Amino acid sequence: MIEINIINAFSDNYIYLIRNEQKKITSVIDPGESGPVIKFLENRSWHLDEIINTHHHHDHIGGNAKLLEVYKSKLIAPIYDKSRISNIDVLVSDNDLISIAGIKTKVIHTPGHTLGHVCFYMADEKCLFSGDTMFYLGCGRVFEGTMDQMWSSLLKLRSLPNDTLVYFGHEYTSSNAKFANHIDPNNKMLKETCIEIENKLEIGLPTTPFELGKEKTINPFLRADNPNFINSVALKTNNPNEIFSAIRLKKDNF
Repeated sequence: MIEINIINAFSDNYIYLIRNEQKKITSVIDPGESGPVIKFLENRSWHLDEIINTHHHHDHIGGNAKLLEVYKSKLIAPIYDKSRISNIDVLVSDNDLISIAGIKTKVIHTPGHTLGHVCFYMADEKCLFSGDTMFYLGCGRVFEGTMDQMWSSLLKLRSLPNDTLVYFGHEYTSSNAKFANHIDPNNKMLKETCIEIENKLEIGLPTTPFELGKEKTINPFLRADNPNFINSVALKTNNPNEIFSAIRLKKDNF
């Protein structure tokens, strides 16, 4: 059993500090900045054993250098980003089984947001660290990959068990909820979920993590192949790739 601590960074980033108390191993996922991580570790008198990156963007790796300097941690990162992330000790690729905080973890390559993006899935802990591929009611912008790649990546994540808790990279949930309601206005469960989200945000609580099973029915970006959703968006196509691309572009300009 692990303890997952949520650390806020910048204006809307989430850093995840994972503690395996039994094995005395501490890992951090996507430390965009080092200061909040070091402060948290010092308050608990923990050593940082592992740094894990989902992709090369600075707001996810910006704290690497200082943390490596202070703690001499092991750095785990995608092989696809080996030229863009410095000092990697363990290169990981699609379907690799690795250990994070002493827990068996599957690497899932999810190109789209970036070409090298990976997510980390702990089956025994029923949790997924999705970086910038999947957000609550949303998905990442397609910067380096293609729309088809992003849709395929989301299908990989959607195939995980319903009871998976998804820990994502940014607090974009409020804006994602507005777009989801706009594009899928007749989704009753979505409306109920948006009320829950508003209540959380009003009292300053993070909306991470969310449960994947419920998300499959309310996140428009996971529903591009759903017949009811296809009918409701009324596009001149039934092709899921084209529908996903169309709604992602709508979100970009929303």
